[in-house]
Amino acid sequence: MLVCRIHGARDLRVETMPEPTPGPGEVLLGLGAGGICGSDLHYFQDGRVASFVIREPLIPGHEASARVVAVGPGVTRVKPGDKVALSPSHACGRCEACRAGRENLCRQMFFLGSASVFPHAQGLFREYFVLGERQCYPVTGDVTLGELAFAEPLAVALHAVNRAGSLLGKDVLIMGAGPIGCLTVVAARFAGATRIVCSDVIDRPLETARAVGAGGTIRADLTPEAFAERRFDAAFEAAGNPAALRNCVTAVKRGGVIVQVGFLPTEPTPYPLNEVMVHELDIRGSFRWAMEFDWAVRLLEARRVDLGPLLTGQFPLRDALAAFELAVDKSRSVKVQLTGA
Repeated sequence: MLVCRIHGARDLRVETMPEPTPGPGEVLLGLGAGGICGSDLHYFQDGRVASFVIREPLIPGHEASARVVAVGPGVTRVKPGDKVALSPSHACGRCEACRAGRENLCRQMFFLGSASVFPHAQGLFREYFVLGERQCYPVTGDVTLGELAFAEPLAVALHAVNRAGSLLGKDVLIMGAGPIGCLTVVAARFAGATRIVCSDVIDRPLETARAVGAGGTIRADLTPEAFAERRFDAAFEAAGNPAALRNCVTAVKRGGVIVQVGFLPTEPTPYPLNEVMVHELDIRGSFRWAMEFDWAVRLLEARRVDLGPLLTGQFPLRDALAAFELAVDKSRSVKVQLTGA
């Protein structure tokens, strides 16, 4: 079977490996669709994501859907032929964070497609793979495998909005109109935000942000003065850019909330802490998701969200390099997916 591996910066190879067999409590799955995430692109371009450095060939991919091919002994949650969303998160369920309902902060987290542990947690960009049945979320209805692959990034956005507190009737700024920024637009609408403005430095992503519900857009590089007035109740930094973070600090009202969603560069980041102190701003981190994955699957299954504007295209696994090259170019793409077919 085919598998996509990243061996280091700009070293992506499509290789072969034997097809796995499910054991007790496990499910053999065939890749339906898998979205190329920003972290996958960092591994591809830089060989690392922040402090997570590739030390052995890594199979990327953590946002995916699949068809059940076979099940091992004792599996009751799914059956062959089922269409499933896949959770890449495998928390221990025993540590303090897990017991507090914050499994995304698990001390022994095993998150697929990540170099955060060694040996690495190999991901889902392969034709067939085995997962535990609790990581499989069966769905019914006509939701497509491509749509279902948005469950994980949608969960990230739902968690970020949850971290901001109540947005009902609030004015919201989202810095970065990539997939997570646009999905945060969707999540903020569900949370009752009155006005949602999205900012980026490229026109194509801003068009997508408007298509999924942003009421206004800002070209941050052309109109920096747009952030000079404190007119937003909450801001989300989803660009992974220090300049975007500074704009968030400038744009939120006194006593406002800033949620850091994007990965910032690893080098020291200049930060206007005096502004934070004087205006009593709350800075909150948002990392992955917890129960929000369940919510995302239900929203997609019920067709409460239309994420079609985010999908630029799909490529078969054998063309993974071309897919990654397109995904890197933000002037031409928003979300690119790999398929098993």
